[in-house]
Amino acid sequence: MPSTPFSPALATFFRGLAAHNEKSWFEDHRDDWERHVRDPMEALLHEAERRYGPGRVLRQHRDLRFTPDKRPYREDTGLTAGGMYLSAGADGLQVGGGLYEPSRAQLRAARTTIDEHPQAAAALQRELDELTDAGYELAGPPLKTAPRGYDADHPRIDLLRMQHYAALVHLPLESSLEDITAAWDRVQPLVRWTVKWARADDPEASDDPAPPVPGARSIHERA
Repeated sequence: MPSTPFSPALATFFRGLAAHNEKSWFEDHRDDWERHVRDPMEALLHEAERRYGPGRVLRQHRDLRFTPDKRPYREDTGLTAGGMYLSAGADGLQVGGGLYEPSRAQLRAARTTIDEHPQAAAALQRELDELTDAGYELAGPPLKTAPRGYDADHPRIDLLRMQHYAALVHLPLESSLEDITAAWDRVQPLVRWTVKWARADDPEASDDPAPPVPGARSIHERA
């Protein structure tokens, strides 16, 4: 695949779609979507799967069944693969990964680990600190109070209040493949922590690990 997966034409397409989010406009510009959005994403997915495991490109059509927002198309594009995530749109790239919207079993397992295994909790805290120092933003928000069954003065209460274990960093749209994979590799220790301690293979887990960050749309918008 090319050393730079995306071109400015992707941003041009999504700016147009944001102004005319309707089927007739999309069909009139389908060739642009295929050339500048679909094909680069599929090529990048192939590379991501080679490195991290099975994945998929998120569908361009939005699920309108449970939302009052009836725009038919999402105004960016995204993929997931092996706990990694990337979205590309007019504002650039969001790259990272982890475990977003864990199942009840996953959340219970992670909190039990944080409570009962101080070394594992310290490893999680260290990785979160290193990610935020490197410019990543953590998925959120955390609980406002202590989770049920835990004291508010627990020594690791900040970790226990987490509801997601994922992080993203913003990159320019025309970032190189090397920069994108470096951002993915940087979040790998967090992914491995979830696999070991939060049972990230739980079949009840969300299909999409994409973690919204401040200013981003919700995971349900991305699906």
